[in-house]
Amino acid sequence: MKSKLTTVALTAVVVAGTAAAAVPATAAPAKAGPTRCHTADLKAGFATGEDAKPEMEQTKKQTQAYIWFTNQSKRTCSLSGFAGVDLVGAQKTDGTWSLARSSKKPEKMVLEPGSTVDFSITLLPVARSTPQKEKFVPATFLVTPPDETTHYTLKWPFGGQILKQDGATHPGTYLNPVGL
Repeated sequence: MKSKLTTVALTAVVVAGTAAAAVPATAAPAKAGPTRCHTADLKAGFATGEDAKPEMEQTKKQTQAYIWFTNQSKRTCSLSGFAGVDLVGAQKTDGTWSLARSSKKPEKMVLEPGSTVDFSITLLPVARSTPQKEKFVPATFLVTPPDETTHYTLKWPFGGQILKQDGATHPGTYLNPVGL
């Protein structure tokens, strides 16, 4: 009985040794993708070209404003998700409004040095004649890149007013993910 156990144990060691010898000793780990972009890596601003300006004077439908991030670092980095956007109002009654996110799924965006990506903010403009308590007059936007805590302060360049829905479950003004 002792010799059978010794033979089985010796066979197991030989088989295990053979399997271990089959694994290459120089296997390299998979190359990791670029790390995420940090606030210090980026510049931010509003897209102000003719085709990028929101139609703040019309009040019958939603419109879009676009904010861009440009990689100003010397390395490739990635952004994925939603920026944080807080609107600071021009009226005493406006306060600060943290925008809700759309239901769109974010995609990972890779930014080479000097590359730019943007995201849209869907806005619901209202007429100047709308009662003050129902409108929000944007003054500045506090924009934080995804997964960061430091923000940019961007002056709102387009004028107009937005329907104040800062407490709404499904507001007409909301954020879309970076790159979409």
